[in-house]
Amino acid sequence: MSRRLLGAALAAAVLAAGCASSSKPKPAPLESFTAQLAARPVWNASVGSVDFPLMPALRGNTLVLAGGDGRVLALQADSGRELWRASAGTQISAGVGSDGRFASVVTRDNELLTFEGGKLLWKQRLGSRVVTAPLVAGERVFVMGVDRVVQAFDAIDGQQLWKLQRPGEPLTLLQPGVLAPFKDTLLVGQGPRLAAVDPLQGTLRWEVAVALPRGANEVERLADLVGPAQRNGDVVCARAFQAAVGCVDAQRGSLLWAKNVGGTMAVGGDARQVVGADASDRISAWNAASGELAWSSDKLLNRDLSGALLLERAAVFGDAQGYVHFLSRDSGQTLQRLSTDGSAVVGTPMRAGDAVIVITRKGGVFAFRPE
Repeated sequence: MSRRLLGAALAAAVLAAGCASSSKPKPAPLESFTAQLAARPVWNASVGSVDFPLMPALRGNTLVLAGGDGRVLALQADSGRELWRASAGTQISAGVGSDGRFASVVTRDNELLTFEGGKLLWKQRLGSRVVTAPLVAGERVFVMGVDRVVQAFDAIDGQQLWKLQRPGEPLTLLQPGVLAPFKDTLLVGQGPRLAAVDPLQGTLRWEVAVALPRGANEVERLADLVGPAQRNGDVVCARAFQAAVGCVDAQRGSLLWAKNVGGTMAVGGDARQVVGADASDRISAWNAASGELAWSSDKLLNRDLSGALLLERAAVFGDAQGYVHFLSRDSGQTLQRLSTDGSAVVGTPMRAGDAVIVITRKGGVFAFRPE
């Protein structure tokens, strides 16, 4: 096992030990509220149990999902109707990326699999474990390992096109990182830095540090960028694990602002606001242009909140008991609360048209329509 992979496993063990501590604070009780936002269930489906932070791939009206047991399926986002179904034949460690035609997942055996319309096209053995969902764009499949090595493959035949391997930190985070498109550029998280890569050649264009890690040891200095990143126009915002939240001008390759704040889950953002929960689930909202704090809320402390989604009126979070919270983006006040299947909401809620889609640990896929 390489030093980087050992480091990733060590970091995961440290984090897991912290989560399993008997002294973990009790979650804040749910407050009573008067609903100020109507929302109704639209459809639900099942993808099997999900033991990784699943972020579905949405292209047009096609929603592609993957379950931990290896099933891969495509649904109509507006109705939940199944379009096709496939199987990886083994457990999945990261999924799923799709451009609407091709869909790719990575198995726990470190194999990259690519499907077209439910048919397996090819497999490729990878050199390290993968926990970040592949990105499929421009008939290419991009993959980033826990060692932060980035590779590109031809989506049609699986031929490796390039590989980018850079010096990195001795420890890396066993949690999905940043791997996203931006115009003609591939954005990747490289430790606490957001890097721009030429998707055709695999060469570095620029990189910007979102956080400056500090600490007495390697675990405390762990500050990898947490995915998914949020893009609005030329601005891309992301969280650096337990270190900072920041926004980058991805056209110029320059840092706009960063705030030192802990936290482990992805932020939500748009042109007006960036919202996220810290390690204790204290929720903060920052002005997207300046980084100035707009408000903070302690209403959902220690409820193991998911990543954040921003709607026109609300910031949306899931929690460990399967509740979906709609909070006023002006004040943090509870506007609505919906239940799912009682298991934890995984990953980050997603917007699909006029619906909000959440996925639970039991594999429930729930679509709600705020009105």
